[in-house]
Amino acid sequence: MTSTTQAPQTGARTAHPEHLGHVIFIAAAAAMGGFLFGYDSSVINGAVEAIRDRYDIGSAALAQVIAVALIGCAIGAATAGRIADRIGRIRCMQISAVLFTISAVGSALPFALWDLAFWRIVGGFAIGMASVIGPAYIAEVAPPAYRGRLGSFQQAAIVVGIALSQLVNWGLLNAAGGDQRGTLMGLEAWQVMLGVMVVPAVLYGMLSFAIPESPRFLLSVGKRDRAREILAEVEGKDVDLDARVAEIEHAMTSEHKSSFKDLLGGGFFFKPIVWVGIGLSVFQQFVGINVAFYYSSTLWQSVGVDPTDSFFYSFTTSIINIVGTVIAMIFVDRVGRKPLALIGSIGMAVGLALEAWAFSAHLVDGRLPATQGWVALIAAHVFVLFFALSWGVVVWVMLGEMFPNKIRAAALGVAAAAQWIANWAITASFPSLADWNLSGTYVIYTVFAALSIPFVLKFVKETKGKSLEEMG
Repeated sequence: MTSTTQAPQTGARTAHPEHLGHVIFIAAAAAMGGFLFGYDSSVINGAVEAIRDRYDIGSAALAQVIAVALIGCAIGAATAGRIADRIGRIRCMQISAVLFTISAVGSALPFALWDLAFWRIVGGFAIGMASVIGPAYIAEVAPPAYRGRLGSFQQAAIVVGIALSQLVNWGLLNAAGGDQRGTLMGLEAWQVMLGVMVVPAVLYGMLSFAIPESPRFLLSVGKRDRAREILAEVEGKDVDLDARVAEIEHAMTSEHKSSFKDLLGGGFFFKPIVWVGIGLSVFQQFVGINVAFYYSSTLWQSVGVDPTDSFFYSFTTSIINIVGTVIAMIFVDRVGRKPLALIGSIGMAVGLALEAWAFSAHLVDGRLPATQGWVALIAAHVFVLFFALSWGVVVWVMLGEMFPNKIRAAALGVAAAAQWIANWAITASFPSLADWNLSGTYVIYTVFAALSIPFVLKFVKETKGKSLEEMG
């Protein structure tokens, strides 16, 4: 998708509060894609052990079924921009909603393990599309005075989606008598968990018909009158619409469409700044954050926690994730990106080290000793809190700001691809690593959290308060 950076917005400086409610609705509707991103990503947490039991598969095969969705995510993210530039942002949202719906139904009613994996790839493709389209659409529709706050809707929606999926899973497990394979509405409980996503997917599709197309896309296809109408809707009729249209058209004609070859240079294939972006993406995933969202119920059950309690702990972890995200949204512009990242790295390293220590204890009657059990539980919440208030938000903010204009779009694409690949590596490896040595696995995550500290200190530059043009 083309860059959303525009020329100085002389015609759009004045905010119009009377239009704010309408704009908030538009942004919230678009952010439903983020909600589904979070929901679909983490709902599988409630089905992991049931899938293992139903299909009688080992950890390696199970990991591939869980992680295969990330392949779809990478493809969806890579192609969404081109699709949106051809058929529009709204049509892209509608395709995503259809794919989410199909994936939910297919995942709830699989014939065999292979088609469950296929439906997860379909859902992953929808996630990838939503991860690109939501933020881009909001940036293009939101008035400049509110763009930052409205843009944060996407991340907020993702963490709320994660939390709600865990709450729904917990409720359904209780309704099935604590058995993930218990009968519920004529299906096994885990199938219902995966199928419930039909509800928000259909809502997302319906909301997409209630919001306007991006003025930027409309101008790109020559629909200037409709673009003016939408700009009047979101910014007010008192705005100089001719000036706004001219600004957007100027930005579209003058922007540089970066390509992969623009990233090459330096002594190690890519330019140094590109490697920094890749490093941020890889460290964000290699601390093992998605283990907390994909495998937490399995993790707690492996150390003797009752299934119902394990689902509840997954939900409380998701609530902590929301709290941390809100903290980051409040302080990222006040404290700065780099200090938050350092605070997060230190907190994550401490939390992960405590988890590694707790999981090193010998199980007594299949359970951790009381002290280690409480330490593991508290440390897991500490880890998620420090991740959410730092790397969970800061990395995406910095990736959007740190690259020079000439290479921003292409560099962001490479960094995002690195993030999906790193996510896949952690997701696919955890079950086998946990079988090998759970404590040792958390030692590995601790090492990456610790290594992120010198990485940030040496290579990451603060972007707070700098314009995109100052990045080179």
